[in-house]
Amino acid sequence: MLKSVNGRDYMSTKPITVSADANIFQAINELLVHKISGATVINDDNEVVGVISEFDCLKAILDGSYYGEINGTVGEYMTKNVETISADADILEVAQRLIKSKRRRLPVIEDGKFAGQFSIRSILEAVRDFDVPAKNKKKKK
Repeated sequence: MLKSVNGRDYMSTKPITVSADANIFQAINELLVHKISGATVINDDNEVVGVISEFDCLKAILDGSYYGEINGTVGEYMTKNVETISADADILEVAQRLIKSKRRRLPVIEDGKFAGQFSIRSILEAVRDFDVPAKNKKKKK
């Protein structure tokens, strides 16, 4: 049963992160280079301070075009109210929280520090691993 699948086995432990003082163009580049829709924003103490998404970056571009100069930091445009989760959550709890919050990712916190993240893809991988026989799975790249 999926409820018994520990999320820890499916969380990303080294996702792409950015700092709040990074230029918005650095964040845009990271999202494009790594083909991701958003990244967790952490401070020097490895604490989550926000999340920057493609949507946030688009807002920065539109705001900048209105004022005649596209510029600014990740901290100016990131989502600051970030929902987090424990690594010990089961996969169904993670899925429910992602759907309820309409987010693509949930940062994982352990002992007050950023430890990784769950994403929609994490959940899909867990379901695949639970349901698809090993001989039919495609190997991860």
